[in-house]
Amino acid sequence: MINNIKRIKIFISAIVLLVLSSFTNAVFLNTAPINLTVSEGLTNPIGFYDSKPTFSWKLPVGVESQSAYTIVVASAPNLLPNNPDIWDSGKVNSDQTLYVNYNGKKLSSRQKVYWQVKYFDKKGNDSQWSDTAYFELGLLHNSDWKANWISIPATELNEISVKKSVLFRPQYLRKEVNINSNVKKARLYITAKGVFEAYINGQKIGTDFMTPGWTPFDKNISTLTYDVTDMLQKGDNTISAVLAEGWHSGRIHLRRDAKTEDAPFLLCQLEIETNKGTQTIVTDKSWKVSIKGPIRASNIYDGEIYDANYDLGKWKLNKYDDSNWLQVIEQKPSETVLLLPKRYQTVKDKEIITVKNITEPVAGKPIFNFGQNNVGVPLIKVPMKKGDTLTVRFAEMLNTDGTMYTGNYRGAKSTDYYIAAKDGEIEWRPAFTFHGYQYIELSGYDAKAKPQKDWATAIVQYSDFKLNGTFTSSHEKLNQLQSNISWGLKGNFFDVPTDCPQRDERLGWTGDAQVIAPTAIYNADLYALWAGYLQSMRVEQLDNGAIPHVIPNVLGTESSAGWGDACTVIPWEIYFRTGDKRVLEDNYEMMNKWLGYYASKAKGNIVSMMAFADWLQPYTVPKDNPKMTRRGDTPGDFVSTAYYARSVELTMRTAEVLGKTDDVQKLKKLHEEIKSAFEKKFFDNNGHTTSKIETQTQYLLALDFDLLSQENSKKAVQHLKRVIAECDNHLRTGFLGTPILPFVLDEKGETDLMYSILFKETYPSWFYSINQGATTMWERWDSYTLKDGFHKDGMNSFNHYSYGAIGRWMYERIAGIKPLTAGYKEFEIAPMPGGPLTSASATYDSPYGKISSSWKLENGNFNLEVTIPSNTIAKIVIPADTKKELLMNGSTFKNNAAIQLESKNDKAFVLKAEPGTYYFTSKNKK
Repeated sequence: MINNIKRIKIFISAIVLLVLSSFTNAVFLNTAPINLTVSEGLTNPIGFYDSKPTFSWKLPVGVESQSAYTIVVASAPNLLPNNPDIWDSGKVNSDQTLYVNYNGKKLSSRQKVYWQVKYFDKKGNDSQWSDTAYFELGLLHNSDWKANWISIPATELNEISVKKSVLFRPQYLRKEVNINSNVKKARLYITAKGVFEAYINGQKIGTDFMTPGWTPFDKNISTLTYDVTDMLQKGDNTISAVLAEGWHSGRIHLRRDAKTEDAPFLLCQLEIETNKGTQTIVTDKSWKVSIKGPIRASNIYDGEIYDANYDLGKWKLNKYDDSNWLQVIEQKPSETVLLLPKRYQTVKDKEIITVKNITEPVAGKPIFNFGQNNVGVPLIKVPMKKGDTLTVRFAEMLNTDGTMYTGNYRGAKSTDYYIAAKDGEIEWRPAFTFHGYQYIELSGYDAKAKPQKDWATAIVQYSDFKLNGTFTSSHEKLNQLQSNISWGLKGNFFDVPTDCPQRDERLGWTGDAQVIAPTAIYNADLYALWAGYLQSMRVEQLDNGAIPHVIPNVLGTESSAGWGDACTVIPWEIYFRTGDKRVLEDNYEMMNKWLGYYASKAKGNIVSMMAFADWLQPYTVPKDNPKMTRRGDTPGDFVSTAYYARSVELTMRTAEVLGKTDDVQKLKKLHEEIKSAFEKKFFDNNGHTTSKIETQTQYLLALDFDLLSQENSKKAVQHLKRVIAECDNHLRTGFLGTPILPFVLDEKGETDLMYSILFKETYPSWFYSINQGATTMWERWDSYTLKDGFHKDGMNSFNHYSYGAIGRWMYERIAGIKPLTAGYKEFEIAPMPGGPLTSASATYDSPYGKISSSWKLENGNFNLEVTIPSNTIAKIVIPADTKKELLMNGSTFKNNAAIQLESKNDKAFVLKAEPGTYYFTSKNKK
């Protein structure tokens, strides 16, 4: 009887397990696609720029691959998925989950569309439909705008600033409107020549700052769209805005002679759908304006002045008496300056940093240390007396006596002022400026009060991108380096990729941008911002094909090798790391025009043109002109010819991807001709440079760009090792040589040498600045030293991301995550332990999902854990004594359907793996 009961229990258990297994499989097969995005990775955007978008999604964890997909698009969510009225892709047999081209009905301004997708797994089973995603187009054409630009009458612009230029005091603009019925839907389309904050009924619209950002204003201006349905009411409403000079009208680098015609202007169009029809409110001459508000001046470089005695009262609300305000002037939008929906993320408040400590080297002027160099504005809460002026000064570093070091800000005053209208605590933050700083100094507060840490908070601001990579290791200073790289990126992606965020510059330097692009993409989801930068680059390209030094261009018509090549390097890097061909299609013409500019400067394929060369190379040979010394010792024609070859190669690769076979052949021939001329001119038969001064960068460029014959390349490697050894295994590279140094050494089998260079503590090295207290990347290897103080050159930024390009090597070789094909469809996990490291790990949110690699050396073993996302294939290279067994998930490794041993040598096992998480243990090779 007992045995029968046991048998029945076992039978029931088996049935339950079978049912649960079937249920689990059913759930698994019906798991829906996730992370739906359009074009450059945007999620449910409003005011979207792209009427011909692409669609992307990810497969959920546990789904190995996709064999087909179906996308449906409709004008209303209730039409999906069965009655799509805009587009039905049908079942498409493809494993593509990224950047699928829209092929439906023509889309127009304001249109909101909804979409869903489902996939079929490798067995042909279809998934559930995804959640419904959407995008809503902005105003795509100038003709969609019925509004006019408005501003204060030019006759009121009669004040001169301290810079001997027209003073553009911030404008306060308002209009009261009546809405005749209940609001069903409302959109505010808005932009400015300048920067603005807008309000409806006293409430700030959006969470953006310094909008609409910085573009080539004489060619296009970004517009923004806001859903303001819930901000409006039936009856009376007030729409208002504050308008400041920003990048458009303010002092930017050498532009100091602003004229009245450069004044800030506002453009907005409020479109309302009510129960009784539609209403449209536009900027026109019915608006009122005043410059007698509390923000008395606001400038990107110099800071902001706020005088509470000029308080305007409830000017943002209804029934305000604006009879003393002025009537605005209006201008029609130009047909030649395009009004384009902003295609990338705005600047937002992203993080908060509290005060770490307070010092007071000068009585009454306490200094608040946030412990981290950052970019944004402070929130100030201090007690004040009526009529007193609070002065807020900023600094990245302190002098040896503990006072504020501001010499590196140069012409940027970078000081904010608040003038109190009454006794008591004030709470205030600047609105239309930003600062790069770690320290602030306060003075002018109530003298009876004792400074408190909560008097100041750092509001960190940067473009609203997501951080999508992590890196950590067993080494404290390497972790600090990763932190410095990350903070350097945050501080310098402020609507455009800038060189520095603190001094009288803050420009979109192309050279800095091209060297940091790969590292930046590992650390943050920056595709949309890079695409916007390239769009500006295309319109700023000169007729002769030259790419200006900075984008947007405020420096003239010069162009430099290694800088202008951003037009070929950045599109290729974005494509290779996202898999989106459109970035190549969009920029292919620009790339070819740039090659034409090179050709115009070449004789016998040797290029003679302006070149910043290996900018800020340490230990340059003394020259009479300090600015020339900044360019390093690698000759300009050497750098220019090398980069000419590099840009031809990248354009050739682009042509291959785009199927332009004729172009491929022409570019291939040109590339070989340049290589031949380069080697003949700059190297002898012993692989030695023919230049008078031998530099590491000469060998690095020649080797990384593959410009030498196979025989000479081997010889050049030995010369490179020699010149590095002569420097006690220290780098001697600047902006162009440093990013490629680790990859050349790694490729040539000199990983140990690279580790030796990386972990150097003395000048010049990455850890040297950390030893001097760096919390961001510095412009110079010795911007400051504990021994000698600050670099004597006025060009001395403490937040400059270029040398952070080492971050790419940290991800790709220390942690080992590296793409093999575009978009990480196939990638490599090949960690390479070295130096004093005992562990390292990284994650990267790739276009297909999160990739992770984590390794640890322990008790003679190498332990590795990896995660491979759905719909990808990974090559895993595991360092090992391959005479000993390899363990996977605790057992001896055996080939199976998901993972197989492809090969092994005396140093490593090489595996091919499908999606999943795997744990490996190998024996260290002694």
